[in-house]
Amino acid sequence: MTMISRLVRLVPVLAVAAILSGCGINTIPTRDEAVKASWADVQNQYQRRADLIPNLVNTVKGYAAQEKDVLIAVTEARASATQVRVDASTITNPAQFQQYAAAQDKLSGVLGRLMMIQENYPDLKSNTNFLALQSQLEGTENRIAVARKDYNEQVRLYNTSLRTFPTVIWAKTMYSGQKPALPFEAAVTAQTAPTVSFDAPAPAAAPAAAPATK
Repeated sequence: MTMISRLVRLVPVLAVAAILSGCGINTIPTRDEAVKASWADVQNQYQRRADLIPNLVNTVKGYAAQEKDVLIAVTEARASATQVRVDASTITNPAQFQQYAAAQDKLSGVLGRLMMIQENYPDLKSNTNFLALQSQLEGTENRIAVARKDYNEQVRLYNTSLRTFPTVIWAKTMYSGQKPALPFEAAVTAQTAPTVSFDAPAPAAAPAAAPATK
């Protein structure tokens, strides 16, 4: 078979490949992989935060051991968050995804309480190790926010491709097993800034004197 004959036979194959590519046959798997990559980045950032917490708790304990309730709450929340097992399938599993998100949101809440403790302990507030850990934690929280935002954008693109023309054709045929991915949503508690006060409680009002009897 001559080179020209081979090229002639390849033309229809190449034409079909070009047509299919133009119709978006590769869009769904491409965006699916992008969602999974973004999900892995979210997990990595949450793990980075979890790795910082033990040293942070120990540093605070050295200056504010009496804040036992907060220290225990942070330790327990970290344990709960790290015990939730997730993988690539979690992004299409509502129950598992919600469990993971809720555990991380709870840890965010108690970490906020832990960081507020410094306002009541000047020595802790100026401790070099605490300041370094605080800086790392703040940087990690920023990375988490960015990772979640990027993940949600990839979820939006992927889910859209499952519902819009022409990729919906492939979603109903070649990729019928593909499920929509789940986005992160703001926790209900995130809608209202918490009120934190270290002031001593106001003394109870003295009971009103009984009217004198005659």
